[in-house]
Amino acid sequence: MKIFDAAIVRKADAVTIQKQQITATDLMERAATQVYLWVKQHFLDKDTAFYVFCGQGNNGGDGLVVARLLFKDGFDVVITIVEGAGKPTTDFLINLERVKQLGVSIVNTEYHPNTNSKRVIIDAIFGIGLTREPDEAVAAIIRYINNSAAIRVAIDVPSGMFLDRKTTIAVQADYLLTFQFPKLAFYLPDNYKYCNHIEILDIGLNKQFLKETPSNYHLTDRKEALKRFKPLLPYAHKGTQGHALLIGGSYGKIGAACLSVKAALKTGCGLVTAYIPKCGYEIVQTYIPEAMVITNGNKYITTIEHTIKTNAVGIGMGIGQEEETQQALFNFLKAQTQPVVIDADALNILAANKEWLTLLPEQSVITPHPKELERLMGSWDDDFDKLQKLQTLSKKHNIVIVAKDARTLVVQGNNIHINSTGNAALATGGSGDVLVGVITSLLAQGYTSNHASIFGVYLHGLTADIAVQEISAQSFTASDIIEYLGKAYKNLTVQG
Repeated sequence: MKIFDAAIVRKADAVTIQKQQITATDLMERAATQVYLWVKQHFLDKDTAFYVFCGQGNNGGDGLVVARLLFKDGFDVVITIVEGAGKPTTDFLINLERVKQLGVSIVNTEYHPNTNSKRVIIDAIFGIGLTREPDEAVAAIIRYINNSAAIRVAIDVPSGMFLDRKTTIAVQADYLLTFQFPKLAFYLPDNYKYCNHIEILDIGLNKQFLKETPSNYHLTDRKEALKRFKPLLPYAHKGTQGHALLIGGSYGKIGAACLSVKAALKTGCGLVTAYIPKCGYEIVQTYIPEAMVITNGNKYITTIEHTIKTNAVGIGMGIGQEEETQQALFNFLKAQTQPVVIDADALNILAANKEWLTLLPEQSVITPHPKELERLMGSWDDDFDKLQKLQTLSKKHNIVIVAKDARTLVVQGNNIHINSTGNAALATGGSGDVLVGVITSLLAQGYTSNHASIFGVYLHGLTADIAVQEISAQSFTASDIIEYLGKAYKNLTVQG
C-alpha cells in the first residue's frame, strides 16, 4: 500500500472532487461518515458519552460531522471548539452551523471531569496541514486529553503530529482512524506512543490517481506480501526448493545457529546446511535432524571453506568476534559474488571495520537491530534523519537493509517498505536469528533480495500476530516463531 505525503493527499482530494463532481463539503461528509460508522460499530453502548475536540480547520470539520451523526443516533455528545487551533475554514463553518441547528452541546475550550467510565474522546483538533508547534493553550488541551481516563480516538492524524519532521507533543491515540492510505510518520519509532491501533478507512478517493502516482514509501500489508509470495509448485522436490548455507554459532551460542537453520527449513528451503564450530555438532544434529552439518574450529569458526553448491548464504548468528573469526569473515566476503544475508556478530565486525562494507556483493541483505545499525552508520537526530541515512547507506553499497524495530523497515535505495505485522511478542532473544533463516531460505528459493526481505519480514511478524490469539505474548519465544511459520503460510494461502 502506497504512503503519500501531505501534498499528494491534498491533490488526491482535489482530483476526487473534480472527477466525481462533488464539493469539498461532500467529501468531508463522506470521510467523516466512515469514522462515525467505525465508532458506532465499536462503541455500541448508548450510555457512552462522546467528547469531540475540534480545531477550526478541516479536521475540526470532520469532527463536527462525526458529532452530528452520533447525536442524531441518540448518543450523548459534547463538542469543544479549541480556540487557537487554526482559522475557521468554509467547511468547518458549514458543519458548525449544522450542529448548532440540531442543538448539540457546544463549549469553548472547556475541560470535562473524568467521572464517566464510558467516555470516548474524539480528537479532531489538527490534521495533515499542521506546520507549526501548537501554542501553549492548545498544548495544554492535548496534555489534558492524554491524561484523561477516556478512550482516545483520533481522526486522520493524532493532533500535534507532524508528517515530515519530529513531533514534540501530540494526542496519544488508542485508535487512529486515518483516511484512504497510511502516513509515514505513524510507523516511525519516535511516534509509536501516538498511534496505538491504526485503522485505514476507505473514503473513495480517485483510484486512478492513487494507482498512477508513484511513491518511495509503502506499507507491507497482506496484498503487498501476496504479490511476492511464490507458492509451492505441484512438481516441486528438494532440488527445486534451493539449498541454504547458514554460517554461525560459537561456544555458548550454538542456539543462534540452530534457530536460523530450523527457520530456513520451516520456511520451505529444500536443503539446509549448517556451518558451525565442532562444539555444536551434536547439538545441531540432534535438534535438527533434517539439516546437514559442516564443522570448523573447536569453540568458534576459524576459516570458512566448503565445496558444496548453495543458492544462498546467511552468516553471523552467534558467530562471535574472535580475531580468527573476523579474518574468516573478511576472506569469505572477499570471495563472494552472490548476495549474502548478514546479521548479528558479522554486522558488529563490519561496524568495527567499515571499509569491509565495500566487499559486500551487490544486493546483499543486512539485518541490524537499532544498536547494530547505529554502529554501522552512526547516530541520527530523529527518525527522518535516520531514513535519509538508511537510504544513503543502501545506495552507497547497493544493498538491502532490514532495519529491525517494532515496525521493521526494508530499505533498497530510496524505496522503503514498512512492515505491518508483528507485535511485542517478538521482543525476545533469538527472533533475529530466526529472521535470518527465513530471509536466507527465501533467497535460496529464488526470491530477489528485496522480495525475500519484504515477504520474510511480513511472514515473521505474522507468526506473532497469530500466536497471541492462542498464547500470551510474554510466553512467546523465538522457537514459537518457527513453530507458527506453518500457520502463517496457511493464513496467507487460505485467506488469500
